[in-house]
Order: sequence, then C-alpha cells, then structure tokens
Amino acid sequence: NNPILKIVIRNSSTDKVALLIGNLSYQNHPQLKAPMVDVYDLTNLLRQLNFQVVSLLDLTEQEMRNAVDEFLLLLHKGVYGLLYYAGHGYENYGNSFMVPVDAPNPYRSANCLCVQSILKLMQEKETGLNVFLLDMCRKRNIHDDSAPNIVLRVTANIVFGYATCQDAEAFELSSSGFTNGVFVKFLKKRLLDDEKITVVLDRVAEDMGQFDATKGKQALEIRSSLSERRALSDPIQPGDSADLAHARSLQWSKTHELPESMCLNFDCGAQIKLGFAAEFSNVLVIYTHIIKKPEDMSLCQAHVTDFSQDLDVDPKEMNRETPEETGIYLLSSNLPQHCLYTRVSSLQKLREELVFTVCLQGTFTAMDDESVHWTKSINIGKPLIARLDLNRAMRRNSCMQTCGMPHSPSHSPCCGDSFYDLSKSRYEPAYDSAAGLSSSPGRLSIPIETTDDINELQTVFINSLQLQQSSLCCTVRIHHQHNFCNIQPEERKSWLKIKIKNY
Repeated sequence: NNPILKIVIRNSSTDKVALLIGNLSYQNHPQLKAPMVDVYDLTNLLRQLNFQVVSLLDLTEQEMRNAVDEFLLLLHKGVYGLLYYAGHGYENYGNSFMVPVDAPNPYRSANCLCVQSILKLMQEKETGLNVFLLDMCRKRNIHDDSAPNIVLRVTANIVFGYATCQDAEAFELSSSGFTNGVFVKFLKKRLLDDEKITVVLDRVAEDMGQFDATKGKQALEIRSSLSERRALSDPIQPGDSADLAHARSLQWSKTHELPESMCLNFDCGAQIKLGFAAEFSNVLVIYTHIIKKPEDMSLCQAHVTDFSQDLDVDPKEMNRETPEETGIYLLSSNLPQHCLYTRVSSLQKLREELVFTVCLQGTFTAMDDESVHWTKSINIGKPLIARLDLNRAMRRNSCMQTCGMPHSPSHSPCCGDSFYDLSKSRYEPAYDSAAGLSSSPGRLSIPIETTDDINELQTVFINSLQLQQSSLCCTVRIHHQHNFCNIQPEERKSWLKIKIKNY
C-alpha cells in the first residue's frame, strides 16, 4: 500500500547561451518577412528559460562569421549552446549552409557559413548540449560541388531540428502583415515545456503534421545523438571559476547595454526626454518626448537627425508619431506613448561612436508664428552589438579551420538559397492560392562571376594532399601561382599531377 516514489534526476548546465540570426533583406535574392518575427519571438521565450540571447538581423558573411566567433567565446565546458537561423539556406552532402544577405546570385559554399563547421568548434568547447534549429530550405545547390571534410567528435549531446526534410523547402505563412514561419508558429507553443529537447521537437513535428497548408510540402526532421534527459529548461549550476563566469557575463552584457535615457534642456526653456529601447541586439529604437515647453510657445517639436551613413536609417521613416510608421512592429506595445519614434538598424555596421543631432523646433505667438530652431549634438557611444565590432576584418580563423576549403569573403565553404514564404519559401516562389503556398520556379542559371577559379583549384589541390593519420598531417602548398594562372584549363590537371609527384 506504500506509494512508489519516483525520483527524477535533473541535469544542469554551467550556462545557457543562444545566437539567433534572421536574414530577410537579401541584396540579390528574394526578400523574406518571417525571420524578423521568428527571431523576436524566440528571443523572448529563450530569455524566459534563462538563456543569454544575442538576436541579430540581416548579416553579411563577414558579420555572420564574426558573430559566430563572439558566440563561441561564450561557450565553455558544460554550457548549453543553441543556434537558431532563419533565412535562405541549402544542404549539400549532409552539410547545411546558411546564406548571408550579401551572397551573390548564384552563391556557392565560398559565400556562406557551414553549420557543421560551427558544431565542430562548439564540440571543442566541451559544451553540455549543442542545439541547432535551422529554419531554412535544404534543397541541393546545383552551383556548389564542394564537399567540406568536417570530422566531428562522437558526442551524445547534439540535437538538430530542421524546419523541413532533406531536399525540401521551408515556408513562411502568407500574410499582409508580419507572422511567423511555419516552424516557429508551432515551436513557440512548445519551447517552454519542461521536457527533453527531443521530446519537445517531436511534439512540434506532430503539430506541424496536422497543418493542412503544408501537408506533403514541409515536415520537421529531427537528428539527435542525445543520450541524457537534457532540456532547455534545465537549471544553471556554474561549474567553472567565478572569474571565468564573470568574464563570460561581461562579454554577453556588451550586446545588451542601452544608452541611458536623458533630459535635454534648451535655452528657450523647453525640456526634451530622449529615450532608447532595443528591438534586437542590432536594432535600436530612439524616441523623443516633450516634457516641458514655454508658455508662450504655441508649437514645440523635437526630432533626431544626422545619423552615420553606415547605419540603415531611412529619412522618410524617422521621427514618426507611431512606432509602426517607422517599422517598429514588434516592440510597439512596450514603448511610451505620445513620442516621435526612430528605428536604427544594422548597428553591427557602426564603425565609430553613434553621434546624432536632436533638433528642437518651436513657434512663439509673439513672433507671428515664425519657427525657431535649436540643436544639440548627442554621443551615445557604441550601443548594443556595435560594441563587438562585427564589421571588422575576420581576425580569428574559427570556422575557417574546420572545412577543407578557406572561409574568407572570397572563399568559404558554405552557401544556399531556399526558404519558402507560405507566400514564400526560402526560395523564390509564386503564390498558389489553392494551397496558400508559393511554388518555387527553377533556379536562375546565371553564371557566377568567379572571383578566382585559380583559388578554387588550388584549394582542391591542397585538400587532396592533406593526409590525416594518427601521427601524420602533411599539407603541401602550390608555389609559383603566377605560372599556374597562365596554364590553360585543360592542362592544369596534368600539371597538378606532376606537382604532386614532385612533392
């Protein structure tokens, strides 16, 4: 008659860190909508699970690589690391590639980031859990024949949640407003469940399977080597030294430091409040509010202007009376009312401190309604992600070292373009009113401008000479590249064979 006591032993992490990237404003590919909403919603949910979250929109290849570098700095033994990516993508030979917003059309692995390369680097940090949520298409990229040789460790702590199956597309919901992609539409309902992460994803897969709009078109795929009950809701038990934990915390806090709000006093007697909010780690909202105006002033307005050209600020969308007018759709309910709002995005491009002008315009009754202007220059330093200088030249080799090909702006083994919008896929779609989906036309067969075919051949040559044995690793470089450039393409293979023999 005695009740049986069930004891559940919980795992714990030494910390929980998440990097969320949403690419939507592509320069040479179809624009997307859902990544902004998806990243915003997941950011709020992961913070409820005590994750330290960096959320970024619209990154170039260099910015994405540097963001991954900063993410890796936060990972140490026992840390739960989570990477979510929404945008165009593809999969070749089992390797997944994320497409930056500046990728050419068509792109190759040299223009993109390889997810498996990032996993290899995470494994080197001895993380407690590695979670990848890839909200992108997984179609084969016919323009990319590279097969990076990435050797991963055998660890029982890896989970992949693919928004769609291999060789299939991922969709966005068709809507005139801003809605989630199909994956996050169902993921956000389950993410806070106190269950093993694979159980959570299984339930998301079941939910997606009941969604009529994507039946037969998109299905969640889960790949896992997880052998323990690891959950995103697991508690944090710091396991390293206090100094190391403090250093990690400081590194993370850099991306979330907002300028302090301030009151500006003008000679005319008017007082303006200048406030700031963060929509994402690289999107700042500035708002102005009239606190006090002189009694003899019939009209008093304050606006901000003169932003750095590095930033993405549309003058037509600055100093608007509602957040929505300036593109602030997700944060609007949390902002103070009766202000003028300006949305400053792409903070990762900021090279110097952010300096702008606050302009006060007033009209006095005694001056026949003639307008008078006052200005103040404001310096708020480098807010949010700008502190990390993601625009810098890549100074660490990070994921460059994990693939068989170089990862630089001109060579990188990663690339892909597919993402459907349920008005689009993370591919270019045409809307299908019957299914509520877009169908993707065939890929454009526009020849890519090869920045350096020689570099490609040289890379293949070098990779063919990399011998990985228990005690031997030999890499031979090609010398006299100038002479190699002058050899006719049909003669290069025989030239390479001679070189290999000589070495």
